[in-house]
Amino acid sequence: MSRGIMAVKRSRLRAGVGTGRLAAAFLATLMLAGACSSSGWGMTEEGSAGEWSGQSRPTVVPREDIQVEDFSSIKLYKLRNAKGMEVHITNYGAIITAILVPDRNGKLGDVALGYHRLEDYLNAPDKPYFGAVVGRYGNRIAGGQFTIDGRTYSLAKNNGPNALHGGNLGFDKVVWEATERSDAEQSQVVLKYTSRDGEEGYPGNLQVQVTYTLNDANQIVVDYVATTDQATPVNLTQHTYFNLRGEGNGDILGHELMLNAATFTPVDETLIPTGELAPVTGTPFDFQTAKPIGRDIGQDDAQLKIGGGYDHNFVLKPGAAGQLNLAAEVYEPESGRVLTVHTSEPGIQFYCGNFLDGRLRGKSGQPYVNRGGFCLETQHFPDSPNQPNFPSTLLRPGETYETRTVFSFSAR
Repeated sequence: MSRGIMAVKRSRLRAGVGTGRLAAAFLATLMLAGACSSSGWGMTEEGSAGEWSGQSRPTVVPREDIQVEDFSSIKLYKLRNAKGMEVHITNYGAIITAILVPDRNGKLGDVALGYHRLEDYLNAPDKPYFGAVVGRYGNRIAGGQFTIDGRTYSLAKNNGPNALHGGNLGFDKVVWEATERSDAEQSQVVLKYTSRDGEEGYPGNLQVQVTYTLNDANQIVVDYVATTDQATPVNLTQHTYFNLRGEGNGDILGHELMLNAATFTPVDETLIPTGELAPVTGTPFDFQTAKPIGRDIGQDDAQLKIGGGYDHNFVLKPGAAGQLNLAAEVYEPESGRVLTVHTSEPGIQFYCGNFLDGRLRGKSGQPYVNRGGFCLETQHFPDSPNQPNFPSTLLRPGETYETRTVFSFSAR
């Protein structure tokens, strides 16, 4: 098959729009109880609903069930294009579990950190958000609180004194309702979730849709749409860790990175922006011309010391009106793989895996070493609800939150 979507059925507890928080709480219980089976997701086909060719619709192939009683309906989808590129997605956390792309010699390799087994996502130390959609608010909110129209809302402080990535049970830990769609040119998985009023302290019922599209240009297009019935901050992003040499294949310090940003947002000792937009020129944060990620990471720089390396929001240079903006490009010399990122967002968080320490082992069985992956999280700025000079993240009833990010893969 040149293009396809394969769905992997997982379990029996009813899941769907509006039930994600219940599912997440149940998953947390399983983590504590150690109830997950060691059988894993499994990758052996049990049968096919039929073949397809030409422009007919791809088949849906059932696969091995995970052995967990009364568990939410969790599936694994495999998107494949005409060039053989594959993207694997689960509706648990809207996680991208694998991205298989060719190197300069045409050899496929998995460039996304992650796991084969669901229980590894549940039980991973430090919960690194591998491949997940994070929200309702990606990144940090100072003091775990914000004010809207004179009312103050309090959030879980799950990152020191601050709120991070939506709270204890953010969008990365809920079960999304998923449907697949395909035509002759692209394959899609559409994921929907309703975040209820008061969930993790956020106001309003938020209807969220995330669409992953794989096309024949070797692009992953991520579309985010959300509406609300009360004013609420929204900042959704995709948290895949990349290693273009292949996941588990050492560190990423030799990758050559270009960031289309002349300024960045310095942070305090808790990684909350100070409010300043600081020029990158003449600092280790200058990636306006491509350079190895590791070239300046060891410099005696206060911001690098605070983050343990790069973990900062970069302010993207404005692009042409109505067009996606070039945000970043990464080249890996050994494999020749190139990742280019375009987005409608004003910022991008560059994180280079400072907190990876070798305890986690991924799909290759190799440890994820310190700086073994990097993230390019397109976003509005951290702590925008408390920073009036930053672009607003406030969504009100009658408005629609819409953003798009495109991850393009090639080789040279």
